[in-house]
Amino acid sequence: MTQTTEVLTVAQVAARAGEVLDRVEQAVVGKREALTLVLTTILSGGHVLFEDFPGLGKTLAARSFAQTLGLDFTRAQFTPDLLPSDLTGSFVFDQKQTEFVFRPGPLFTGLLLADEINRTPPKTQSALLEAMQEHQVTVEGQTFALPQPFHVLATANPVEYEGTYPLPEAQLDRFLMRVSFGYPSPEQEWDVLRRRLGRRTEDQHLAPVTDAAGLAAMQEAVETVPVEEDISRYCVELATATRRHRAVLVGASPRGSLALMLTSRAYAVVQGRDYVAPEDVKAVAHAVLDHRISIKPELWMSDTGGAAVVDAALGQVPVPGARTGASAATTATDA
Repeated sequence: MTQTTEVLTVAQVAARAGEVLDRVEQAVVGKREALTLVLTTILSGGHVLFEDFPGLGKTLAARSFAQTLGLDFTRAQFTPDLLPSDLTGSFVFDQKQTEFVFRPGPLFTGLLLADEINRTPPKTQSALLEAMQEHQVTVEGQTFALPQPFHVLATANPVEYEGTYPLPEAQLDRFLMRVSFGYPSPEQEWDVLRRRLGRRTEDQHLAPVTDAAGLAAMQEAVETVPVEEDISRYCVELATATRRHRAVLVGASPRGSLALMLTSRAYAVVQGRDYVAPEDVKAVAHAVLDHRISIKPELWMSDTGGAAVVDAALGQVPVPGARTGASAATTATDA
C-alpha cells in the first residue's frame, strides 16, 4: 500500500509557518525576525549557521524548531578530538551475527545541532559539510542516505579564536543563511526570567505543529511559487554588485544569487503571499550574502565588512519597481 503525500496550498503553509513561529517564540523570546529567517532557510531546504555570543538561545532555538516541526533532534558537541566517524557512524563487529554491521552516527536525524562547529578540525568539518550537500555519507566504500528532511543548524562563537578552526569561505558558502540573535532588550531579558519562574523547571517542551512528512509537504508547496524574471534578475544584480565593490577580494558566487532567490521565495510564503516582492529579497539579503564575501586583507582592521558591501549593493542596484517607474517616466517625457 503506497503512502499518499500531503498536498498543501501556499495559504496552508503560511498558516503552519506562523503557528511554528508562535510556538518557538514561547521559548526564544523577542527574536521573531531572526526566527523567521531560520524557518525560511528550513522551508528552502537549506542549513543555518548561528554566529553569535554564548547564552543567546541558539541551542534552545534549534531544539524548539525540532519539536515544533516534529523532527528527530540530535546535538553534536564539536571538540578538537572529534573524528568524522563520530558523526557519520562506523562499522562495528556484531558477535551474534559474526559480521560487521553499520552503526549510524548523529548525522542520521532530522535536525542536527552542530554546536561550536569551529572547534573541530577541518577533516571533521568536511564530513559534516559533505553530508549537508550530498544528503548522504560514505563509510568504508558504502553509501548511506540520510533521512529526509535533513537540516543542520550549526553554531560558531565569533569572539574566541584560540583553539578554533574557522570555516574557509568555500565552506561558509554551503550554509544558506548566517543568522545572529544579538542581545535582548532589558524588557525582553526580564521576560525570559519571568517565564522561567513561571515554568518552575529548566526544560521547555513545545507541542509539534507538523511532522517530517508535513515539513516535506510544506517545502514542496514553496517550490510551486513562481518567481518573476525581474525579481530573479534583481538577485543576480545584487550578487554581481558585491563582486565589483572596491573592498572585496571575493564576492558572492552564483550560489549566492540562487540562495537569494530561493530564500526570498520562502520568506514570501511565510509572510502569506504566493508571489515574491523586492522587499522579500531585501529582507533576506544580509543573512544570505554577508558570509559569502571576502574583504581584502589590507582592510581587515577597518569597519568594512560583508554587511557594508551588501548595504552598498542594496543602495546601488535599482529595485524592479523603481526601474519600471523610471522607464515609464522616460517614455512619457519622450512622447
